[in-house]
Amino acid sequence: MRLGVLDIGSNTGHLLVVDAHGGAAPLPASSYKQPLRLAEHLVPSGAPADDAAPGGPDDAIVSAAGIDALAGFTADALRVAEDQGCEEILAFATSAVRDSANSDAVLEEVRSRTGVRIEVLAGADEARLTFLAVRRWFGWSAGRLAVFDIGGGSLEIAGGADEAPEVAWSLPLGAARLARAHFADPATGTPRAPLDEDTVREVRRLVRAEIARDAGRLLRAGAPDRAVATSKTFRSLARICGAAPSGEGPMVPRSIPLTALRPWIPKLAAMSLEELGDLPGVSLNRAHQVVAGALVAEACMDLFGLTALEICPWALREGVILERLDQLSVLDES
Repeated sequence: MRLGVLDIGSNTGHLLVVDAHGGAAPLPASSYKQPLRLAEHLVPSGAPADDAAPGGPDDAIVSAAGIDALAGFTADALRVAEDQGCEEILAFATSAVRDSANSDAVLEEVRSRTGVRIEVLAGADEARLTFLAVRRWFGWSAGRLAVFDIGGGSLEIAGGADEAPEVAWSLPLGAARLARAHFADPATGTPRAPLDEDTVREVRRLVRAEIARDAGRLLRAGAPDRAVATSKTFRSLARICGAAPSGEGPMVPRSIPLTALRPWIPKLAAMSLEELGDLPGVSLNRAHQVVAGALVAEACMDLFGLTALEICPWALREGVILERLDQLSVLDES
């Protein structure tokens, strides 16, 4: 069957169309995405609708402009899915919508304008589904897995020896969230670069304290047989550290060695946005998030005693597809 997966992330809206059936890897057929930057459309409750002031984590809502952007993208994605012959659309939203105080109103407005019902994934479910995708990619021979995923709004961590993780949780340490909160002008939200050493050190301290608080959940099981990273931020960092470009295909092994990443962090902090955007694997619209992502990646490896992270081409979207195929297989058998 042909499925459409509509992923509403904190940075990007992405429709992935795949040909899928049980027992086979989902085969990408088409991709449509736009840089929605919903994390940057979060404003304090009661703020003007023009995104004039960036919001905080406690009272943030998606602004009217953000709702318009989301509804417009969803309508466009629906047309693409119909043109591609999708039988079903699996639509979900992650951190930016999940953490907004008006998430229910946002999703109801999108449904009323487009007819598309978007499910909000809990952070633990996001980690669980990403873990499923990694397990299916590497297989049982990978043994016990530790999986890390840096998104725009959150960091997901999961670990275990089975297909479902034994532990799975989410932390508010996404690259866009950290960059907006700590590396931007507080009045306008405009990204700042280069960054001073004191600011970088403070964010590094905050990130490590947040991850360390629950690190024992993963550490108690001992060292994983394979430590894996997924999604755009990790792929960009791997490319900066010398990994093969995406054009060489998904089967090429890629990784981020801690010894390669660590010396890059002060160099990244000293760069302008234009210089960051010129790095391999980094787009200009995500350049302001690179330092934040690197600090989180370094902390994950350091605190969990990992010398490197392998990059998995599959992530949350593939996990959603695989779980849906499993559900359909059960229905067919009954």
